[in-house]
Amino acid sequence: MSAVTLRQLRYLESLARHRHFGRAAEDCSISQPALSMQIKELEQTLGIDLVERCSGEVVLTSKGEEIVERATKILIATRDLMDLARQGTHALSGVLRLGVIPTLSPYLLPRILPLLQKKYPKLRLELRETQTKPMLDELARGNLDAVMLALPAEAADVEALNLFEDSFLLAVPAGDPLQKRMQISVDDFDPRRLLLLEEGHCLRDQALAFCGMARSEASTTLGATSLATVMQMVASGYGITLVPEVAADAEVRDARVKLIQFVKPRPSRMIGLAWRKTSPRKADFRALGEVVKAVFAQKTARK
Repeated sequence: MSAVTLRQLRYLESLARHRHFGRAAEDCSISQPALSMQIKELEQTLGIDLVERCSGEVVLTSKGEEIVERATKILIATRDLMDLARQGTHALSGVLRLGVIPTLSPYLLPRILPLLQKKYPKLRLELRETQTKPMLDELARGNLDAVMLALPAEAADVEALNLFEDSFLLAVPAGDPLQKRMQISVDDFDPRRLLLLEEGHCLRDQALAFCGMARSEASTTLGATSLATVMQMVASGYGITLVPEVAADAEVRDARVKLIQFVKPRPSRMIGLAWRKTSPRKADFRALGEVVKAVFAQKTARK
């Protein structure tokens, strides 16, 4: 009787994610017939059907779903084992796959990357910018080593480190009556004027929560995928928006936009670093966290 291989488990995990033999084969960099053959051999080894073969999307059997869940844990444990074996005596050396949310990466990475390169020349960062939920999914599957995001990280078996508090400012068009205010509260403006990022961005949910709005009350006329697009809409007089302080220097260079501070206690988000509890690289992640904290402290001291 042949044994189950890690390669077969990787192919099955990819097939479960993509629900399509062609896309899974592309993801695994093999031909579709080769992937199909490996899945068939895995089924024969286990003595059960894992997938229902029909046209269109792949459907996993109930046993298949259970096997995929267990296979994912095995693959993650294997990656952690390899990370442990590769760990040298120096912190932050080798490859580190880091995920960062889009409302953070363009503003923080240019500040921390030069310092990381100088302090840890043996580190090779592989960066992935994506929204919170898919990023946490990739972390759970072992495709990412750590993620930088707004806490709390709503995922099981994740450990997190607070990095810094990122306050929000209100961006309004120049000439808007609100710009005369030195400080503002949520009661001073119509939250229906808010321009928000599309569904899936945590900044959208944070803005809605601060203003006490339900998703159904939010404007659906704008589905922007970047803060830069939202800021251009504000500059053109289409509405107002919340801007994270970490993004203010980069995004508010246009004289057509004015920033207003909120009254205390100011709305904010806690930026943190998260990783799997089982990861053997906690010392690396804490070292990375110290670099981010140092950069943010320098920025705060310059104000």
